[in-house]
Amino acid sequence: MTKPIVPPQTIGILGGGQLGRMMAIAAKEMGFKVASVDPTKGSPCGLIADIEIVGDYASEEARDKLAEVSDVITYEFENVDLETANWLEKNHHLPQGSNLLKVTQDRAEEKATLESIGVKVAPYELVSNETQLNAALEKIGYPSILKTTRGGYDGKGQVILDTPEHIEMAHKLIEDEVPCVLEKKISFIKEISVIVARNVYGDIETFPVAENIHRDNILYESIVPARITEESLEKAKFMAIQIAEGLNLVGTLAVEMFLTEDMDIYINELAPRPHNSGHYTIEGCVFSQFQQHIRAICGWKLGKPTLVKPSVMVNLLGEEAHHILNVAPLFDNVHLHLYEKEEAKEKRKMGHFTIIDDSLNDAVENAETIALNLQKHNLEEVK
Repeated sequence: MTKPIVPPQTIGILGGGQLGRMMAIAAKEMGFKVASVDPTKGSPCGLIADIEIVGDYASEEARDKLAEVSDVITYEFENVDLETANWLEKNHHLPQGSNLLKVTQDRAEEKATLESIGVKVAPYELVSNETQLNAALEKIGYPSILKTTRGGYDGKGQVILDTPEHIEMAHKLIEDEVPCVLEKKISFIKEISVIVARNVYGDIETFPVAENIHRDNILYESIVPARITEESLEKAKFMAIQIAEGLNLVGTLAVEMFLTEDMDIYINELAPRPHNSGHYTIEGCVFSQFQQHIRAICGWKLGKPTLVKPSVMVNLLGEEAHHILNVAPLFDNVHLHLYEKEEAKEKRKMGHFTIIDDSLNDAVENAETIALNLQKHNLEEVK
C-alpha cells in the first residue's frame, strides 16, 4: 500500500485559477501546505498558496521548482502543458498521470476513448477543411456543432450550425485547417453532470447528480438533486463510474451528459478535475469535491459525499459580479464565494453563490430572486 501524503506535507498545484484556489483552501483546512504555478502573479490560487511560483506551464524552471517543494502534484484544469505533466509523472509524483490530460485535451481523442469504454457520444466526424466539412454535413446533417478539437471553453471555439445559412461561420473556424469535430446536435430535455472521484487504490464515490442550466454556452446554474427520474439518476452515476474505471482515474472527474426525451444519456464532455457544476458540494455535501480530490490524490480513503440539503449554485460573471455585494447582505442563506480576480471581464467567472434549503423549490426560488436583483442593479448601472 502506498504511504498516504499527510499534513504538513506540500501539495503542488499546476494552475492558478479558481479551481486551484478552492483546492488550496480545502487542502489548507486539512493542514497541508500548498504550492502553485501560474503565469500571472497574484492569481486566485497564488493568493492562497504558501509558495507562489510565477511561470509558464511549459517552463522547466517553474516545473523543477514545483517538484522541489512538493510532495504530490495535481492539476486544476486540462490545458496545462502535457510535456510538463509527462515529466512530473515520470520523475516526481503526479497520481492523476498524464494520459487523462492527453485524452481530455483533444475532443477527437476524448470521443474515441469514450466509445471504446462503451458509452454513447453524439455522432461525429473529424474535419479540417471545407471539403471534409461538406462531406461530414452530408452524414451528420443539421442541426450540428463544429468544435475545434483543442482549446475552447464556455462556447469559445465552436459554431452552431442550425441551417445551411450558418456555413460561412464554420468556414472561418477551419480557414487555417484547424482540426475540428463536427457533431450532431443532440435534442435533450436536461443537461446533467456527475462528479466522480477515485483514489489510488481504486475506490470510487460519486456525488449527487447536478442539473445544469446554461446561458450563452456558460454554466449559469446547477440544481441538486437533478429533477429527473430515479432510474436516470442511477444510470448517470453508473456511466460516470464506468468512465472513471475505463480511464483508470485517480482524482476527480466531471462527466457532462445530455438526457434525452426517451431517457437515453449521451456523454458530452469530460473535465479531469473538480468542476464548476460541483461547486454546490462545498456547502451542500458532507465532503466537497475539493476535499475529495485532495483525499484521492493523497492516498486517503474517500469520504461519503452525501447531500446535506437541496442546493442551487449560481455563477457570478464579470458584468454583474460586483452587484452581489449589494444583494447578498439582504439574504440569510447565501453562501458567497469571490475568486479575487483582478479584472472583471464580461462573461468571466468572478465568483459564485450557493443556496441550500430544506426544500429544493425554495432553494431555486431564492436563487432566482437573488439573480433578478443582480440584473436589476446591473440595468440601473447601465442607465
